[in-house]
Amino acid sequence: MLQLSRPGTRWLSTGWDGGRSHGKAAYNVTVPSGWERTDLERYATDRLESAGFDADGPVLLTGVSQEHARFARHGPVVAVATVGLSNPAALAVDPDDEPADSDATTERGRAPTGTCNLFVGTTRDLAAGALANVLTVAAEAKAATLLSAVGFTGTTSDAVVAACDPAGEPAAFSGSATPVGDAVRACVRDALTASLESRYADGSPPASVADADHGIVTTTTAEVDKL
Repeated sequence: MLQLSRPGTRWLSTGWDGGRSHGKAAYNVTVPSGWERTDLERYATDRLESAGFDADGPVLLTGVSQEHARFARHGPVVAVATVGLSNPAALAVDPDDEPADSDATTERGRAPTGTCNLFVGTTRDLAAGALANVLTVAAEAKAATLLSAVGFTGTTSDAVVAACDPAGEPAAFSGSATPVGDAVRACVRDALTASLESRYADGSPPASVADADHGIVTTTTAEVDKL
């Protein structure tokens, strides 16, 4: 289990207990292999209590050991990443060109043991929209990094927690051209790359969804028309 702590932090999480919160901690909790529990709140509470953590905060769950967590800092931003790719998610840009084995889907009855979890924080006091936009910038950087490294944009269970300091220097925007957004992109890229290298130091990530333990390729098409 990993605890990230800073007093008075504003958090915005896409995890199972997601949304906005205010407090001093967030958590990345590893679940065991074959984990199938659905009482997530009870499980998380029990784990935090057993570890002696009493601060409320957003919780992300992952099958990746915290020994593979990596930290990156640049300017006003820090990022922490854990990367596992046993359940990759691929997007067929042209579904007609996908091979026959691309219809692999997540196996039922088995909890994915991968997940790319990101915690991205800044010492700036971000406006509400800017904090939400950190999720977008981080997800874009994650997808670009993983697509370059392994050919997938992520996994079926990725999550991001964004954070900012209400006592920091105000910042109205966090887009890629801003100091915050630029730093988010760099930190996410470098933390993800380092965690990926640690996780697969003794092997290789799956070369395709069909080679993975779990996973999915989106090959469906939507109906498109003019407004």
